[in-house]
Amino acid sequence: MKRWIAIGLVVLVLGGIIVYNKVLHPAPGNGPGGGGDKGGGKGGPPGAGKGQTLSVNAFVVVSQRLKEDIVSSGSLLAAEQVDIYPEISARITQLNIQEGKPVGKGALLVKLFDADLRAQLEKLQAQAENARRTEERNKQLLARGGISQQEYDIVTTNLRSSLADIELVKANLQRTEIRAPFSGVIGLRNVSAGAVVSPSTLIARLQQINSLKLDFSIPEKYGQAVRSGSTISFITDGATSPSQGVVYAVEPGVEEQTRNLRIRAKINNTTAKFRPGTFARVTLTIQNEQSLVVPTQAVIPQTRTNQVILVKNGKAVFRDVKTGLRTAGSIQILSGLQVGDTVATTGLLFLKPDVPVKVGRVITLPGNGPKVAAN
Repeated sequence: MKRWIAIGLVVLVLGGIIVYNKVLHPAPGNGPGGGGDKGGGKGGPPGAGKGQTLSVNAFVVVSQRLKEDIVSSGSLLAAEQVDIYPEISARITQLNIQEGKPVGKGALLVKLFDADLRAQLEKLQAQAENARRTEERNKQLLARGGISQQEYDIVTTNLRSSLADIELVKANLQRTEIRAPFSGVIGLRNVSAGAVVSPSTLIARLQQINSLKLDFSIPEKYGQAVRSGSTISFITDGATSPSQGVVYAVEPGVEEQTRNLRIRAKINNTTAKFRPGTFARVTLTIQNEQSLVVPTQAVIPQTRTNQVILVKNGKAVFRDVKTGLRTAGSIQILSGLQVGDTVATTGLLFLKPDVPVKVGRVITLPGNGPKVAAN
């Protein structure tokens, strides 16, 4: 008996709960007269429900000339640089190197021992003079028929041989003098007067620093936009403001390992503000043709393409687009849009095709231009 009473109580409790939930306190939209979610429930913004218009911010597509900054790392190099080595092994008899001082082109920097070569030169000059007199006498004898042509040819051969030996010794004498190949600043010397040097001995380094070269690399896709005469700006460590340079040479080929293109610019350094070997952060500005642009937030990335949502005739229209340059504030549109199209920039997650939509506010693009980093 007690068992049936317990079962009856359970049934009564469950029935009461059902009546309470269904009749007395129905859930919103599920009770009598409920018409479903009117747009104020969870899962969407106010006004996003069925049959109601969603208010969004929008942007009117414009055409403008994009300015793109390519940022790269570069190195400052001397316009001309040479390490000074002797051509022969000999003792230094004269050292005209003042460390850190400018020198002119052709200035004598180092003189090596040459007494033996000078003595050899005097000997050969005397032999050549004797051979010249002999040639003159034999020439007269040949004209009179006193000697044969063969005998005369031997004499002239001896004369030419003596003159060639003289030129050889003179060339060796020039190797005992080391002169500046161009005007520049001499660096620190590694030898002293009286030292015996060989062709492997580094004496000093000569650099031309009144103008410098700036070498840097950019991605190969920007190769067509860079040409001789393009202006670049750069800044070095410790500098308070950027400096300017002009591109004067572009490597004809692309580096296979990095797929980068090497660029070389000329830097005016008459005030000796910069030193060769300094690291520089280079910015190359590229002016692109007129292009369509939209804000970054207006583009919806997809697996195979990108989309934007147009506001057309009061409805949302999804459109595939092809994008180009991308920045923090804008994206270049290569195809899919026209000037004057209105694209939504907010509420993109809640918009569906043909959903009623109205423009609440028209936004504008930020002023900063694209910036691309190149290693």
